[in-house]
Amino acid sequence: MSSRLRTGLAAAGASLALLAGALTGALSGTAAAAVDHETCRPDGLYTTPGLAVPYCLAYDENGREKMGADHPRRIIGYFTGWRTGKNGQPSYLAKDIPWSKITHINYAFAHVGGDNRISVGADGPDNAATGMEWPGIDALDPALPYKGHFNLLNKYKKANPDVKTLISVGGWAETGGYFDSSGNRVASGGFYSMTTNADGSVNQAGIDAFAASTVDFIRKYGFNGVDIDYEYPTSMKDAGHPLDWQLANARRGSLMKGYVALMKTLRDKLNAASAADGRYYLLTIASPSSGYLLRGMETFQVTQYLDYVNIMSYDLHGAWNEFVGPNAALYDDGKDAELAKWGVYTTSQYGGIGYLNTDWAYHYFRGAMQSGRINIGVPYYTRGWRNVTGGTNGLWGKAVGANCPTGLTSCGDGARGVDNLWHDLENDREVSGGGNPLWHARNLAEGRIGSYASVYGLDPNDPEDRLTGAYTEHYDPTLVAPWLWNPTKKVFLSTENEKSIGAKIDYVKDKGIGGIMIWELAGDYDWDAAKGEYFMGDTLTTLMYDKLKTAAPYGAARAKVAIPNEKLDVRIEAGGFPVGDSNYPISPKLTITNKSSVTIPGGAEFQWDYPTAAPNNAKDQSGFGLKVISSEHSTVGNVGGLKGDFHRVSVKLPAWQSLAPGASVTMDYVYYLPVPGPANHTLTFGGKTYGLAFENARGATTPGPDPTPTPTVTEDPDGTCADPAWEAGKVYTGGNKVSHKDRTWEAKWWTQNNEPGTTGEWGVWKDLGPC
Repeated sequence: MSSRLRTGLAAAGASLALLAGALTGALSGTAAAAVDHETCRPDGLYTTPGLAVPYCLAYDENGREKMGADHPRRIIGYFTGWRTGKNGQPSYLAKDIPWSKITHINYAFAHVGGDNRISVGADGPDNAATGMEWPGIDALDPALPYKGHFNLLNKYKKANPDVKTLISVGGWAETGGYFDSSGNRVASGGFYSMTTNADGSVNQAGIDAFAASTVDFIRKYGFNGVDIDYEYPTSMKDAGHPLDWQLANARRGSLMKGYVALMKTLRDKLNAASAADGRYYLLTIASPSSGYLLRGMETFQVTQYLDYVNIMSYDLHGAWNEFVGPNAALYDDGKDAELAKWGVYTTSQYGGIGYLNTDWAYHYFRGAMQSGRINIGVPYYTRGWRNVTGGTNGLWGKAVGANCPTGLTSCGDGARGVDNLWHDLENDREVSGGGNPLWHARNLAEGRIGSYASVYGLDPNDPEDRLTGAYTEHYDPTLVAPWLWNPTKKVFLSTENEKSIGAKIDYVKDKGIGGIMIWELAGDYDWDAAKGEYFMGDTLTTLMYDKLKTAAPYGAARAKVAIPNEKLDVRIEAGGFPVGDSNYPISPKLTITNKSSVTIPGGAEFQWDYPTAAPNNAKDQSGFGLKVISSEHSTVGNVGGLKGDFHRVSVKLPAWQSLAPGASVTMDYVYYLPVPGPANHTLTFGGKTYGLAFENARGATTPGPDPTPTPTVTEDPDGTCADPAWEAGKVYTGGNKVSHKDRTWEAKWWTQNNEPGTTGEWGVWKDLGPC
């Protein structure tokens, strides 16, 4: 049996319609026909053509989410379905949630069933979501036709109408399968097969079934939206849960295509339901944060369909390998042992940028979205190793393991026993990983185990389960990362505390970030004076609330540069990405397609932004002369954080090449760390600058059929060129000159069948100008 817990080893590197209407809290209401809902749509958020989506029920006139007067920023808590108390371990129920301190609750998890429909399993008294009861502990709402957590969540939501609930689907252990009623994992294919056929084509029928069932599900159970936790639609080999590798690896070159189709379909179905029901339904995701995983996710082109992204800015280091480091550092310190191993700091093309930290992940997504549609993740759990050698109090040391879990040929030596309270199981055996709730880590730091030890299976007769040695708390202000170090056992446990969480809250405030996402609420702590120990509580969540309740409104605009409201329908899309490790340097084909009715002349200038998560050395290899014209982070490295958000790029069409309506041009685009986008485009010609319509900007207008006179390229008055015309099958050697498309070209070396104008600046043909 495999556990559902996030704290396991290999986490690398969710009439009835009328009833549901009464449960949707702040998003419910009747859409007034007089309201122009487009004025409330967030900047960059895709809208379904032909639908009157009631954005103003969820967003204000600036496109900011309405969350209550004391919640200008989001505090999103994951609430897990398995802490029911029925197994003898402590429960964490809806009554334990600090409802007044948070804005959103994500219920974890629903799954993709074998029929491609959303599911939480068969109804029955043992179904935690819909059938379970807790007599004497918390009373159900008898007005609802279902029991379980869903009943209690809706009961408390009635008393806290500003709090929104979302059903989270998938998760680490249920992305490619699900757990049956006996707790056994069924390898059904999950997201992988629901979105992507075995031949790599999009499984649109499976996606349609899932999306339709999801709309039915959220209506039935009173959710305000759906959160997709697909881990992971990347082309990188052996990503996600090891039990899913065989299925995922066979499809990995096409997983992103299926993911995009899934998110667009969900957005369209939810928009249609929003328009029909007179309430707005949210669509969000939990996203990876590691530059390694994101390298295989193209340009993360699903952001346009999302209300916001929850970055899983944790699991950045763990016992899946031997490199001992923080679970969720805010910044890079230039010393990350794992990155150093792979030459990230010494390979010049990387710009010395460390990509295993929250700041890097935030800046990655800032390249596609405004700061207010991004939430950073914080862990209420630890990760850790034992038998650590080297490093400073364990930090950046090594711990090489043996007896690795299924799928791993090498691993770290994960902490066990008393240092691994919230552990995964594999074949009913403990998986080493140093996974603990933060309340247990607080007790360890003060030299106690806690009265709960026995119900979690700790045996005082087992040396691994006893308290041995002392744990000292350390803190690195550059990383913004605390940890516990036990020199007797050489145990390193990466933790969080008030100091690190306080710094991350300040970061959110200062950057205009939308808010914070928590995995998971049950890991927070309070002091239990009666028992003389730390236990489940809300200390850190309360700190978030207290520091954020008076914060300024979050950032609502994507671009920093002025983007004209007048837009042309011109698309710029990256594609043709090499798969997995072959995608370095990152080298897609960038295609510009003119879908407008206007001819774009030669010499027209395109500009766009890409994020400082990648160094300022992007280029093209097609001879277009693409260059970075400004940079908000131009120094080497990112110790203490990246200095700004964007690099800005300029590229011009060759003077001889215009783009007629329907025409396209493709260039080889190269950069060295993953980025989304590009974004914030402008197009200038004929003395006027336009935005591009595909970016879904607020307040956009479309020009008429001929916005400006179209310049023409001056050609030879005789209409002839002195040099012979290029012939495809003919052999040319260095120095031979030809004419082609009213220009003269000179061969640099032997060539045949290479068309002039297509080989780029470094190719065989040298452009000598018009003839």
